[in-house]
Parts: sequence; structure tokens; C-alpha cells
Amino acid sequence: MISFTDSEIGALVGSFLWPLFRIMGFFLAAPVLGANFIPMRVRLVMAVAVSLMISPSLTDIPAIPALSVQALVVVVQQVLIGVALGFFLQMVFQLFILLGQMIAMQMGLGFASMVDPTNGINVAIVSTFYLMFATMLFVLLDGHLVMIEVIAESFEQIPISDQSLSPDVYMRLVGTISWVFSSALLLALPALTALLITNFAFGIMTRAAPQMNIFALGFPVALMFGLFIIWLTMANFQTIATSIFADMFARMRSLLG
Repeated sequence: MISFTDSEIGALVGSFLWPLFRIMGFFLAAPVLGANFIPMRVRLVMAVAVSLMISPSLTDIPAIPALSVQALVVVVQQVLIGVALGFFLQMVFQLFILLGQMIAMQMGLGFASMVDPTNGINVAIVSTFYLMFATMLFVLLDGHLVMIEVIAESFEQIPISDQSLSPDVYMRLVGTISWVFSSALLLALPALTALLITNFAFGIMTRAAPQMNIFALGFPVALMFGLFIIWLTMANFQTIATSIFADMFARMRSLLG
């Protein structure tokens, strides 16, 4: 008769549950795989499937009693690690939303908004266009598979334990926010400069001919010129988005140590 001790049963269950908590936290906050339009049951099934594939390759998983304070600390830590990695990726996708917001405000489309199916909030329609285009490129470049690869590599860089994370991890995560804002500004700078010159020209026209209705003339011209600038910049959008995704995964691997 086969018999197991409590420690052996705890080790067997923990070898699957501890990775599952980290992967569930990752799928909760990650883009594409954790979008609002994907049902929670589907995300749960994907998390269980990925855990079943990853858990046999993990080694040196500590045997932690299930009903203990130590187990609670491990659960909270694994969920936080998964959410932090997912939040990192989510911030990169917010870059394209911020890019669209900057351009939309300058071309007069700041009032035109629609519901973003990924986040469930109202954003500018230009932001929705950029986000949908970036999401399609991300899936076509197998970015969702690289996401699963990175979460699997995280168990080697940050093993499962009850020890706290290094403060450098949180500092690098906070530093990513500044990278997102600077990258969005650099991407939007050509369109913002062109639209600023257009508005400057309208200001000169208003001073030269005050009797002109600058609001009736300037709004459609700025709108059409903004759409023309977006059309011109879309030629290099794939190259720029690919470099951003590559930089994103490089920063994510450096975040893991």
C-alpha cells in the first residue's frame, strides 16, 4: 500500500499551487491575455494549463505547511510578483494610449472618445486606433508566447520562497513609468510639432485679419492636417512598435535580475 506523509503531500500540492498563484496574478494584470473581453473562466483555464506545463520543470520548491503564516506569505508574494510583471507589460500598452491622447488633444479630437474594450474605460478614438493596431502587431509577432516564456523564466530568476524581494526590483518597476512617458512623447513629437506650427499659423492669421472666424476655419483644417500626419507616420509604425516591444521584454528580463 502506497502511503504519503504530510510533508510529501504538501510538497506535491505546493509544486503546483505556488506557480499557479504567480501565473494567475500575471494573467490578471497582463495585456491581451488578461483583457476584460476575455472571460475570467478562460483566463483561469489558461493559468492552470500553463502551471501544469511549468511545474514539472521547477526544482528546489520549499515544502511549506499549507495552513501556516509562512504559506500565506508565499501566496501573497507570488501574486504580487505576477501582478508586477503583468503591470509592467500593461504600462507599455498604455504608451500607445498616451500617444493617441497627445495627438488627439492637438488636432481637436479630444472630445471624441469611445470605450476601450481592453481596459473598459473611455479613451480618445485616436488612442483606440493606436492601441488596436499595436495589439494586432503584438499578437502577430508572437508577443503573447514571449509573455508566457518570460513568466516561465521568472521562476529561475526569482525562485519560490518566503523571502522578500529586493528593493531594486521595485525601483526598476517605478523607473519604467518614466520610460513610458518619455517614449510616448518621442513618438508623438513629430505630429505635435506639425500641429503646433499649424496652430501658430492660425494665430498669425487671426492677428492679421481679426474679422476672420478662426474657430470655423481652424478646426476642420487642424483635423484634416492631423489625420494627414497620422497617415504619414503609420508607414514606420510597425518598425517603431517592434523596437518598443523588444525594449519592453529586455527591460522585463532585467527587472527579473
